[in-house]
Amino acid sequence: MSNSHMLSRVEDNRVLILERTFDAPRDIVFKMFKEPEYLKRWWGPRGWELPVCQMDFQPGGVWHYCMKCVDQGQGPFYGMESWGKGTYREICEPEKIVYVDVFSDAEGHTNEDMPATDVTLEFVDMGSKTKVINRSVYTSAEALKTVLDMGMEQGISETWDRLEEALQSLK
Repeated sequence: MSNSHMLSRVEDNRVLILERTFDAPRDIVFKMFKEPEYLKRWWGPRGWELPVCQMDFQPGGVWHYCMKCVDQGQGPFYGMESWGKGTYREICEPEKIVYVDVFSDAEGHTNEDMPATDVTLEFVDMGSKTKVINRSVYTSAEALKTVLDMGMEQGISETWDRLEEALQSLK
């Protein structure tokens, strides 16, 4: 599967790999994932904002966030909140971020009914451009299917479009 910018493939029935090249140097792209004021500019699909973004960017640190739909055109999604929590396992600036991503509530309690994701983000230096490789590992093929059925792939595609727009606004 691919759209005009993002390459997507599944390996071993439970690993989703997404790749996209951004028109910005690696240190700038990495910073967009590292600092809350930058994340708030682009994280989430179109029509969604990040009103809560608490981040302790270090191994063992937690990133707790809330995405909220602010687009009335999205009908039943309008006003909906989606909470998540990431726990950083490894950070190798500006090359790699490894974290576990879970669905949570506003207090940060994990929603055990939803799949957790082991995420590895690689930032490949291509001179004036950067390739981001997102490798998401799920416990089972069923867990991967659950998030794909929720439209996660389209959501990430739109999120990465917003990242590209945010990067362009920095130029």
